[in-house]
Amino acid sequence: MADTTPTFASLPAELPADDLSRAATLVDPDEPGLTHLAIGPGTYTILLRGSDTGGAYALIDMLVPPNGGPPPHRHDFEEMFHVLQGELEVTFRGETMRLRAGQSLNIPANAPHGFRVTSATAARFLCLCVGPGQEEFFEAVGDRLPSRTAPAPRLSSEEVAAKRVLALSLAARFRSEFLPPR
Repeated sequence: MADTTPTFASLPAELPADDLSRAATLVDPDEPGLTHLAIGPGTYTILLRGSDTGGAYALIDMLVPPNGGPPPHRHDFEEMFHVLQGELEVTFRGETMRLRAGQSLNIPANAPHGFRVTSATAARFLCLCVGPGQEEFFEAVGDRLPSRTAPAPRLSSEEVAAKRVLALSLAARFRSEFLPPR
């Protein structure tokens, strides 16, 4: 079978000009002005929005306590997790794998998945969404927090139910689908 991997010789002869209207974006996850959101029991900090990356991706710093994580779901964008501390149990297409600090996992678009923090302490990881938009979903359903390490507010069962209804009602608008638990 012939190798169809592109080579430098098969790439376009000229790259487009540098887009001088775009600047490099340096972000510190603890700097003032970033958006910190309570999503379930976790705190999600939006590091880079689609508007910061020319619509290419969004980057979110996630700090999730033990046993925290979303229900099974899927969406039409690629998602990558890179674990900075702690451990995650990720279920991908029905199979479970464990991610530890230093490891990365890419979830292909439209694939059913979910995660749960299995370490005894909170897990911190980066979530890269290619293309962007997930940060807008989190802003629509989350509660604003003062910092990256601020705990999520304790919600009543009625408030949790209302958040669930809101998330379900917005899922399609943000190209996502929540799936029944396995």
